[in-house]
Amino acid sequence: MAKVFSYDEVSKHNTAESCWVVLYGNVYDVTEFVPQHPGGSKIILQLAGKDATEEYDPVHPPGTLEESLKPQSKLGAIDPETLPKEEKSSAEINEEDTGPPPLDELLNLDDVEAASTKLISRKAWAYYYSAGDDLISKTYNNTVYRAIFLRPRIFVDCTECDTSTTLLGYKVSLPIYVSPAAMARLAHPDGEAGIARASHTFGAAQIISNNASQTPEQIVADAGPDQVFGWQLYVQTDRAKSEAMLARITQLPAIKFVCLTLDAPVPGKREHDERTKNVGSNLAVRSSVQADSASSTTREPRNGAKGGGIGMALFAGTAPDLTWKTTLPWLAKHTKLPIVLKGLQTHEDAYIASLYAPQVRGIILSNHGGRAMDTAPPAVHTLIEIRKYCPEVFSRLEVMVDGGIRRGTDVVKALCLGAKAVGIGRAPLWGLGVGGEKGVERVLEILKAETETAMRLLGVEKVEQLGPRHINTRAVERYVYDGPAGLEKPSLWVNAKL
Repeated sequence: MAKVFSYDEVSKHNTAESCWVVLYGNVYDVTEFVPQHPGGSKIILQLAGKDATEEYDPVHPPGTLEESLKPQSKLGAIDPETLPKEEKSSAEINEEDTGPPPLDELLNLDDVEAASTKLISRKAWAYYYSAGDDLISKTYNNTVYRAIFLRPRIFVDCTECDTSTTLLGYKVSLPIYVSPAAMARLAHPDGEAGIARASHTFGAAQIISNNASQTPEQIVADAGPDQVFGWQLYVQTDRAKSEAMLARITQLPAIKFVCLTLDAPVPGKREHDERTKNVGSNLAVRSSVQADSASSTTREPRNGAKGGGIGMALFAGTAPDLTWKTTLPWLAKHTKLPIVLKGLQTHEDAYIASLYAPQVRGIILSNHGGRAMDTAPPAVHTLIEIRKYCPEVFSRLEVMVDGGIRRGTDVVKALCLGAKAVGIGRAPLWGLGVGGEKGVERVLEILKAETETAMRLLGVEKVEQLGPRHINTRAVERYVYDGPAGLEKPSLWVNAKL
């Protein structure tokens, strides 16, 4: 018969020398695991001697406990009557009384984000909202599309509108895919599987995060026969771990390609996330304006020069030594799936990537949602660079973009510049926070309707008809790189028709 512990007994084991935690009603001795934790020892020690279930569950896929701990680490059960009673704040009580707003009252993605911000935990908000340094790249991602103007045509029959396209040869109903974004269950228990079901409803592709809070098997369990998934890969320093994951996803027919993320070989400095590194804090954020104010974020001590937060922890073990010469041949040995390279931010890298076709089938122009290098260019800049310096890239592989897509007009503008599809990362997470799977459906519903409206007003019936003639990018071009092509080496250079 399993031993039953009181909470007082567990609470005495709160040091690195003797570290116990409560998970799912059971008591575990994790002392030996503390120095091995991929996210660092500090995260576990903050929860030593406590019930860690609420913090652990949203960020760890099922099976993680069994993989990480020895069977003898499970000491017994916790007496539920001895657990401290959680007192809810007046703000949380008021939120329960009012509940989330009706989804049909959320008219745009800003509405979805604002509503979700009021409902999710401060920790979840900080992780989703955070970006590098001063948030300049993130902010510019969100505003650059406004400087591009559309050129509507008149006297064109706009009765029909078809938003379907192909992605790596697979038909999808929208030129919009869900970008890999980690820790979806921080927002809602539906998690990445809920995003997958919503994506199926609208025929959108989804790239599953390497750091998803559910297993790939769970996420694709309800996949439709024609649903398209990609798997994001952060290559680990211990290559065997990545090789095992590649072998695992190869067994899942729904996963059609590997998305190798390259724009964050090391984590950026995300200060909103760092300020909530005390994982025991679950204060609801009332608004992003309030959370950004000095009174609500700068009073908390930093507790160490290295910082913290969920983002920093997720990068533990990520390899910083990837190169063109070594990494793509290594991938070829371990998967036959098409490769999409994510995180290109210059035309030079886009051109080099095109030389590796057909192993590399696509590229995603991205600055990691502004979460890596601050002041890195938005994807629109890189799109224009490619058009200027090496337009042949568009005929060699598929070019996708992410970052800052807030409106259907943004989708259309990216497609006019040559993008095959656009990715949305934070928006599905905000949708989860406001309504789970149905909230994600609302996000996709809004973007689909806005994209159709924009296409009709341009006089365009099909996605492939969109082109540079439908937009005016002059205001943006003044900020785009205008230096040497950087393709002079004989092994790289071809004569591009500029």
